Formats: sequence, C-alpha cells, structure tokens
Amino acid sequence: MPLIVVTTSPRVAPGLLSRHAWRVLEEGPVRTGSADHPHLPYLAEAGVAVEVVTPDPAALVREARDGTVVWFEADEALMRAVGHAALALDDPPVIEVVPGSYDLPGARVLDLVAVMDRLRVNCPWDARQTHESLAPYLIEEAYEVLETIEEGDHAALREELGDLLLQVAFHARVAHDRPEDAGGFDIDDVAEGIVAKLVRRHPHVFADTRVEGAEEVSDNWETIKAAERAAKNGGDSGSVVDGVPMGQPALSLAAQLIRRAERVGAPAELLPDPEDTADLGVRLLALVRQAHEAGLDPEAELRAAARRYRDRVRAWESGGHGS
Repeated sequence: MPLIVVTTSPRVAPGLLSRHAWRVLEEGPVRTGSADHPHLPYLAEAGVAVEVVTPDPAALVREARDGTVVWFEADEALMRAVGHAALALDDPPVIEVVPGSYDLPGARVLDLVAVMDRLRVNCPWDARQTHESLAPYLIEEAYEVLETIEEGDHAALREELGDLLLQVAFHARVAHDRPEDAGGFDIDDVAEGIVAKLVRRHPHVFADTRVEGAEEVSDNWETIKAAERAAKNGGDSGSVVDGVPMGQPALSLAAQLIRRAERVGAPAELLPDPEDTADLGVRLLALVRQAHEAGLDPEAELRAAARRYRDRVRAWESGGHGS
C-alpha cells in the first residue's frame, strides 16, 4: 500500500488543485500537519475530511504498509524523514508524490513582493527609504548588470538582474504607501502599465497588423509612440526628442538625441561643425555622430577602450611599476 503525499504551490490561489490530486484526496483518509493551510477550507467545502496531526514519519510509513495513507503538504525536512523511516523497514511501502498545483512562469515574483512587504514593515532601514534615497542604488545596479553583459558573465548576470529587479519592487512598495490621489501605485500597477504598452506597440503580434521585418516593426513603434505623445499633449505630437532622459551619461544622451533626430529627417547642419571650434564638447558630439553612422554605440566603445586601458595599467603595475 502507498503513502501518497500531495503537495501544493503557495503561489497558486487556494482551491486550485490538479484532477489527480482531487481524486487522491477524495479517496482519503487525509492527514496534514498544517492546521492553517489555506486549502483546508476548500477541501472541507468539497467534503474532504482532513485530520490535523503532529507529523510522525515512522508512524506514517508503518501505517502505509497496511493501507493507503494520504498526507497533505510536506516540506523537505518531513520528506527526508519519511524516506529515512522507509529505508529502515524490511518491507517499506511505496511513497508517491502527487503535485496538486504547480508554479506558473513568474510565480517567484510573488515571493519577492511578499518579502518586500515584510521588509518594509519590519526592517527600520527599509521602512525609512524613499524614491530619492533609493535612486543611487537603482543606477548602481543597472551599471552592474551592464558590466556582466559586457564581460559575458552569464552566471553573474542572473544575480545582478535580481538586484535590479529588487529596485523595481522596492520603488513600487514605497509608492504603495502613498494614497492613490497622491500618486500611489503598487507592483501590479507597474506590471499592468508595461503590459498594456507592449501590447499596444506590438500590433503585429496582438492585432492584425502585418510587417515584413524588424525594420518595419521599428517604424511602427515610432509611429505608435508619436500617437501616444499626441494623446498626452492634447493632439500635439510634440518633439521627437521629448522624453529623452537628460540625466543619462553624456555619450549615451548625445547618441539618443542623434538617433531621434535622424528618424524625423533632421538635417546634419543642426550639429555644429567641429572644424570651426575648439569646443571639446562639440568635437565629442561629432565623434558620437561618427559612431552612429558606423553603427556603433559610443558609450560601449568608450567603455571597451576604458577596460583595455584598465588592463594595461594592471599589467604595468604587476611589472613592478607604480609602487
């Protein structure tokens, strides 16, 4: 006879169980060590009697040799103890694990939201943070993600993306503390907004628009963005450079402005001629334009050159210089 362990995901709404799990639970008898398990009211409503007992792995295994025993929910420690108890018997019962519910993709984000809620309430440091105090960490984490990408360190990329995701969750949790009429929102509002934007800007995926390739997708994207700007400005589509974040690093700022201007056919003469001035900024702007025309990212090119220089300095130091 078997010992059947039915497991559930805490990230799935209570009561949502697989058909196999319901069939096993209905056949019973069912026991659990979790008196406050959120599924218990739903099981009771369905007529499934669940006895709450103190887990005794050895007793469960012995009983399962004489008849089917269904155990509802078990953590890793209990499963390990059950396994050891079964191995200690000459004729151990069959132990079967029946998943009652599974995590959906993205379910672990719910864990992050729950942890962030707890930290915001119970940690003095987390509780006093504001958008302004967190801003430096957001920038720092974004650059650490960029560094792992540039170095091709995919193992580190996973961790750094987690740190960046934390900043998104943290800012959303801070905003959650404000009333809605004072600009409050939560992580679901953030997700809802970006989902709506992605769907709106991908009509070739979510509607009946047809495209021939990536270039046409990009053109449609810009057309839709222009319509969005017009909707925000009461019919005035505004400037193509509206919304460019001026606080970004200067090289990437210049590159983005040049890309935006090119999309509306802005003449090259709008850029000052570096031959007519000794202004270093103008000459740097001309270099950014050259990079754009060559299909290069000036920020990435300068960072790559800086990394090579860093390596040369280290090699020079290891040769006994600079000490």
